[in-house]
Amino acid sequence: MKSYKGVERKITRTLFLSQSVVSAALITTGTVNAIAGAGLSGVIAWAGLPTTVLQISSALGALTLGFVMERIGRRNGLAIGLVIGAIGGLSAGSAIWRSSFPLFLVGMAMFGFAQSAMQLGRFAAAEVNPPAKRGQAIANVVLGGTVGAIVGPLLVGPAGILATRLGFNELIGPYGTGLVLFLIAAIIVFILLRPDPLDIAKELALQEETTHQNTETLRTVPEILRQPGVLVAIITMVIGQAVMVMVMVITSLHMKGLGHPLSNIAIVISGHTFGMFAFSVFSGRLVDRIGREPVIILGSVILILAGLSAGLSPDILPIVISLFLLGLGWNLCYVGGSTLLTDQLSTPEQSRMQGVNDLFVGLSASLGSLGSGFVFAAVGYQVMGFIGAAFAIIPLIVALWWMKNPSRLSAA
Repeated sequence: MKSYKGVERKITRTLFLSQSVVSAALITTGTVNAIAGAGLSGVIAWAGLPTTVLQISSALGALTLGFVMERIGRRNGLAIGLVIGAIGGLSAGSAIWRSSFPLFLVGMAMFGFAQSAMQLGRFAAAEVNPPAKRGQAIANVVLGGTVGAIVGPLLVGPAGILATRLGFNELIGPYGTGLVLFLIAAIIVFILLRPDPLDIAKELALQEETTHQNTETLRTVPEILRQPGVLVAIITMVIGQAVMVMVMVITSLHMKGLGHPLSNIAIVISGHTFGMFAFSVFSGRLVDRIGREPVIILGSVILILAGLSAGLSPDILPIVISLFLLGLGWNLCYVGGSTLLTDQLSTPEQSRMQGVNDLFVGLSASLGSLGSGFVFAAVGYQVMGFIGAAFAIIPLIVALWWMKNPSRLSAA
């Protein structure tokens, strides 16, 4: 039997590195997306539309890349998504220069493919590790976002200053930075992600089949979606993503309306993304030690607290704490749900279903980001937080139900 001991560590490290760079790119640009959207469209209610387009594209990109990877492998599929993101940086920067909102939305759509590539990377790490280590493997890749949480906001100010000195609008700077970072991430993946994780996963599955004489029939997507464990995992990630995006995407515009400078906004976004990614090493271990469902429940409770506390104070410290909790709750739901989903799938089913899952996640996030602008314009930031807290109850309920479901004990 061929051993891949050590190779999975190399793959996880490579995915961590690429995740770090992509996260920095998305956070650098994401810090000003709502501001650019409101400025280019001239309508505050449309401030969330750029992120909506990004999330819809990310959803479609996940589905597309999931099927494409079955044919050309994880490495090539991820690299393609990141190159498209780099082109998006050029498009978004050009849109601001030309004051073109439609062109800006095209750039956001291209960013969506880069985001979906980044998110699918977590499954590439999971499929080359045994079940007992999948939670930690996924968490180690997601942990790369911590670098983006620290570096991304720090790049916003200098990028804007550089753009101004070159005679451009300061908002062009973050998108030019994103272009460069996406290209770097694509190079990292294409050169270092060898051997291809999908090849290893297929080889491991073949070894497992030979050892246990496994003759399991490949299920269709509708058949898989009828499995209770799959539904719990998808609902957890869908709701967690929607709640997180709905509150997060409009926070910069909310703070700008309160008179906070761009530096304060960057601090809050940094605190939020730190909560999203920095504790992945602990969430992964929790998932593997105490189980997928308890971690999902904990994440739901923290999301509820974040939603209830959002908008209670105009001061920066309470906003940072609320957004940090929002990121931490998302992380627990994301890692717990991703691991639970991988548990339910055979190797041949993984690429397709992971793409389908991220399609649902992206669509829910797009609805959350689009709705955030209209809800914010209609009733304000605090009420929007309460709505998010109400939705966050759903993963809590389904996780409790799944823990008591007899079929859980015999789930794949």
